[in-house]
Amino acid sequence: MDNNSSRRDFLKWMGAVTLGFSGLQSFANSIPLDDREVYGYGPLYDKGIIKLPKGFSYKIISKAGVRMDDGLILPGRPDGMGTFKGSDGRVLVVRNHENSPSQVEHSPFGAENELLNKVSDKKIFDRGFGKTPHIGGTTNFLYNEQTQEIEHTFMSLVGTARNCAGGITPWGSWLTCEEYVSDKSEHHEENHGYVFEVPAKETKGLKYPVPLRAMGRFNHEAVAVDPRTGIVYLTEDRYDGLFYRFIPKVKGELHKRGKLQALAFVWKKSMDTRNRPNINIKEGIKYAARWIDMEDVDADGDNLRIRGFEQGAACFARAEGIWFGKGELFFACTNGGRQKTGQIFRYTPSKYEGNKREKEDKYRPRIELFAEPNDTKLLKYCDNLTVAPWGDIVFCEDHRHKPRISGITPGGKFYKISQNIEFACEFAGVCFSPSGKTLFVNIQDEGLTLAITGPWLKRKI
Repeated sequence: MDNNSSRRDFLKWMGAVTLGFSGLQSFANSIPLDDREVYGYGPLYDKGIIKLPKGFSYKIISKAGVRMDDGLILPGRPDGMGTFKGSDGRVLVVRNHENSPSQVEHSPFGAENELLNKVSDKKIFDRGFGKTPHIGGTTNFLYNEQTQEIEHTFMSLVGTARNCAGGITPWGSWLTCEEYVSDKSEHHEENHGYVFEVPAKETKGLKYPVPLRAMGRFNHEAVAVDPRTGIVYLTEDRYDGLFYRFIPKVKGELHKRGKLQALAFVWKKSMDTRNRPNINIKEGIKYAARWIDMEDVDADGDNLRIRGFEQGAACFARAEGIWFGKGELFFACTNGGRQKTGQIFRYTPSKYEGNKREKEDKYRPRIELFAEPNDTKLLKYCDNLTVAPWGDIVFCEDHRHKPRISGITPGGKFYKISQNIEFACEFAGVCFSPSGKTLFVNIQDEGLTLAITGPWLKRKI
């Protein structure tokens, strides 16, 4: 892969996306609640296992349990995904697998670990002493948009746990996150709770598993990288989690360590953003933010968020999916809000993000509550999110009763894209191909990866 080309494509996409959001919040705040749902692509129709608008179709392109090109078994529970421009017009996808060590039915090594000896000890982060190997990790696959077929699949990281979400980097890699914190024991050879970097490559071969310990040990969910600064922003899937940023010592070389910080509100120490009784953060208000240095970020005990909150950092209700555009990022909080049905926040970095001048009042970064409709017809437990090349936020819902994929227009209005009508499990990993022609998404518990196509550019207000 040409990483310079990949970076140019990434920046071009992000710039185009951000144009669509200019003025978005001012529109959204002026829309009465009953008027915040619009036509979009129209009514949803039964297409088999999911509903889609007229003119749209889907194809199941991958199912857990089949043999891959490297001889291992395609793991179950696919979650977060990222797409990259592959060779000859193909799409390269890196896909997470949110498996715990006990979920042997989803293991790449087989239920009896019969394939474990196919992998070198050096290529598995945690073998579990050969008895309870960690079976999360990532797979890469090469997809042909013309034939709608996967041409190549292989394991790219193994021996990690509950790889939930992550994020693409401007330099052509995928950051995969462990939503799992455990200490060494008779079952675990290693501590867990880290971020790992996986190359977005087409040829089979496992990545040497090197945890990015300086990015903190906690219940990671997802990351987003600012292409301007190289700063990484991280979400934490806890009911009282924090929102973090990592300032690398060397841009694009995360293994060379850096500084981890947690976001705080300037005007209120230890802010609770969850909008419970006696707390009411209003949509559209841009609150000045500051960043608190975190110490001992690789400690045992899963208490980084507790120490950060005591220092004054703000807490969020299960911060999950995150996306970065030109000059701003959005992240979802699955059960935030007065009705505990979800919030979406927007963070706007400082012109001087990451250096001393960001502390000047006029250059402070800003955090705002972008959407909290408290109406399950519009938003119900938002999880993974992405942004379409034409400017809409697209997000998955994390619940078991007919979950949906929905969109938010640049005018701040909601619409439906799909609904799972066959399986009682969540959608996950929503992302678009670089061309914008294909929406990839997983149905997690069934181990399915779908490719959805249709007249994406014909969305109506």
